[in-house]
Amino acid sequence: MYSRRQFFGAIGRPAAATMMAATLNPTALPRVLERLAGKDGTPQEIARDESFWLEVQQAFTVDRSLINLNSGGVSPSPEIVQAAMKRHLDYSNEAPVYTMWQILEPQREGVRQRLARAFGCDTEEIALTRNASEGLQICQLGFDLKPGDEVLTTTQDYGRMITTFKQRERRDGIKLVQFPIPIPAEDDDEIVRLFEEHITPKTRVILMCHMINITGQILPVKGVVQMARARGIPVIVDGAHTFAHFDFTHADLDCDYYASSLHKWLLAPHGTGLLYVRKDKIKDLWPMMAAPETMDDNIRKFEEIGTHPAANYIAIAEALTFHQGIGPKRKEERLRYLRDYWAKRLLQHDRVRLNTSLKPEFSCCIGNVQIEGVDTAKLAQHLWKAHRIIVVPIIHKEFQGLRVTANVFTTLEELDRFVDAMEVVIRDGLPEEMADG
Repeated sequence: MYSRRQFFGAIGRPAAATMMAATLNPTALPRVLERLAGKDGTPQEIARDESFWLEVQQAFTVDRSLINLNSGGVSPSPEIVQAAMKRHLDYSNEAPVYTMWQILEPQREGVRQRLARAFGCDTEEIALTRNASEGLQICQLGFDLKPGDEVLTTTQDYGRMITTFKQRERRDGIKLVQFPIPIPAEDDDEIVRLFEEHITPKTRVILMCHMINITGQILPVKGVVQMARARGIPVIVDGAHTFAHFDFTHADLDCDYYASSLHKWLLAPHGTGLLYVRKDKIKDLWPMMAAPETMDDNIRKFEEIGTHPAANYIAIAEALTFHQGIGPKRKEERLRYLRDYWAKRLLQHDRVRLNTSLKPEFSCCIGNVQIEGVDTAKLAQHLWKAHRIIVVPIIHKEFQGLRVTANVFTTLEELDRFVDAMEVVIRDGLPEEMADG
């Protein structure tokens, strides 16, 4: 049996029979992970070990003249993931009908197997998609609904998914029902009850977030799924921000439908995602693009999009190994530590409101913060123009604040600079030209 150190050394040795041998640079994945494997300590201790995270930070090619606190939109990939994708793309272009279709395309199955293993499900329940939106829309558009049928979700779900059901309202005559939830929400039973209270005899589908993208709120998926299943109502779970963000498996959700983006927290190539559909539900869910009847029971029917690159999907393997080499629980604790690092400092000021729970069961790295009396959109503009800090202004009818999402490549010095810039605004307000603009 391999030790952890021996395993990461072994994966770096090229296979004897490969058609694409490549020499990796000194920051190659096996060497980075071998150094990380030598670090001892609990996940909570490792989360505060800056020497450990320096090794992780050096695996990226990010621009350190900027402070990127919007990794929740799309994250940079480690250098080794970029190199793998470029290598596969170069090979694809040697003779695509052979190198891409016949050699690389079959290798997607190995990626599928590894993702299924990480999620804790059957390999035949994972489809490779381009992002969470695609996976969710496959589900949203794949159910047979008739005029008058209702779909239930919250007022804080992702805008693109709301737009999808609103189009079905216009096209199919269904009705979208939305309801508010507390900000932050720290009572799982209350959330389940709110979903249950808004179910009517016409409710046919529920859409819910595992983690709400604008606040970082983690919702009780399993409780809602099991409550709805008892009533014969399927639940589509928006996991865009959860896979590889914090440590969980499918058993913690017990859902039938789940979609996530892999270019966020897994740090995989841009334009990669996954869709989970429970095996006995595949047949009755229509694919978004047509597939032959022979594929009715096949999870791959959801991948029928025509010609597509293989390189993006094959390089997911390097991202998954990087994630596992860090350690999912270590990573979770670090991400939560980074959020707490800036949030707890800002909460020392009376005018600061945090729209995110600090309790670990309800949140992780995404945080939403507001300075009362300061225009949130102008604040985001000021942080960029004056400090080259990237954050996202969230202007919602129920609240507003800056969405701040660090990641494993983020340094404490960058968070200090963010907090310092915020504290100047708390003390002095926005610059006159910004406040008047």
